[in-house]
Amino acid sequence: MLGMKELKEMIEITDTTVECPVKGCNEKVERQRGVFKTEDRFKCPVHNIYISPSTFEYQSELDNLLWKDTADLDLFKKIKTVKRESRIARDNSEDAVTWNVFRFLERNNLVEPILFSIIGSTLESPEIIYWSYCQKENTSWSELNKAREEFGEEIKRSSEPDIIIKTDNALFFIEAKLTAGNETSPSDMSYSKKYETGGNNWFSKVFKSDYKTVAIVEKKYELLRFWLLGTWMANQRDLEFFLVNLTLSEREKDIEAIFKRHIEESQNRRFIRITWEDIYHQILNSDLSGVDKDTIIKYFRNKTIGYDGNGKLQRAFSIP
Repeated sequence: MLGMKELKEMIEITDTTVECPVKGCNEKVERQRGVFKTEDRFKCPVHNIYISPSTFEYQSELDNLLWKDTADLDLFKKIKTVKRESRIARDNSEDAVTWNVFRFLERNNLVEPILFSIIGSTLESPEIIYWSYCQKENTSWSELNKAREEFGEEIKRSSEPDIIIKTDNALFFIEAKLTAGNETSPSDMSYSKKYETGGNNWFSKVFKSDYKTVAIVEKKYELLRFWLLGTWMANQRDLEFFLVNLTLSEREKDIEAIFKRHIEESQNRRFIRITWEDIYHQILNSDLSGVDKDTIIKYFRNKTIGYDGNGKLQRAFSIP
C-alpha cells in the first residue's frame, strides 16, 4: 500500500500529462479530466496504478485493504452484494479507510471501548453492520429495510449508513467522511418521498425545522435521512440512538452546532461529531499489542488523500 513514505511530495502536472506519484518513477501518463477513468492510457506501466492530477487508483481494490485473511475477504465479498457503490481501490476512498479501521476494531474486540469513549457508558454485545450488510442475517439488514420502506425509499436507492453498530441497548449510525463534506442535496428537489409523513409523521417529532430547510437550504439531506430513519428504528425497539459524524479533525468542526439547530435531541437520541484522529489515539493508548496494532498505527501515520491543486501530497490525518 502506497503512502507518505512511498509517494512523491510533489508531482508534475501539465496540460497534457501527469507523472507517476511513486518515488523514483519517471513515468508520465496522459492527463485525465472530469470523471475518473481506469483506462490503460492513464496507467503507470511500472506500478499498475491509474493516475489523475489529484489521486490514483490501484488495479485491484485488495491493494487498498489491510485485512485479507480468509474470513476478512469472505465478509468483504458478502458486503459487496448489498453495497451500492464502491470506489475502494481509490487512494482517497473513505470506504477503504472505513473498512480498514472498523474491521480492525472488530477483529481486535475494540468496538466496545471505542463506543464507551464516545458516550461514556458501557454497551454490551456490539454487532457491526457494514454498509447495511448484516452478518447474522447474511443480507441487507431487515430492520433497516423496514425503515427504508416506511419512509418511501426504494431498497436499491436507499439510505445506506457507512457503519451501523447495534448493541443490547443502543443503536449507532456512523457516517464517515474523509475528503467529502456533509453538504448533500436530493437529486429531485421537489420530491421528499415519505420523509415528512412516514412513521405516523415521525419527522415532526425529531426535527425542529421543515424538510426543505434541512435538506435543500442547509444541504444536510444525508444527515436528515440518517437521523430520521435511525431515531425511528431505535424508538421501535426502545433503544438509545446516536448519529455519529466521523470526520477529519481539521474539517467540519462546526457540524454539531449547525445540524443540532434543526433536530430534536433528547436523553435517548443524540448527534455527535468525532474524528478519525480520536479513534487513532484510542487505538494507540489501548492495551492491545501485536501485528494488527502495529499495522493500523502505521496505516494512520502513512495514509494520504491525494494531491492538492498545486500537485502537493496531502497527509490524511493530523497526527505526529
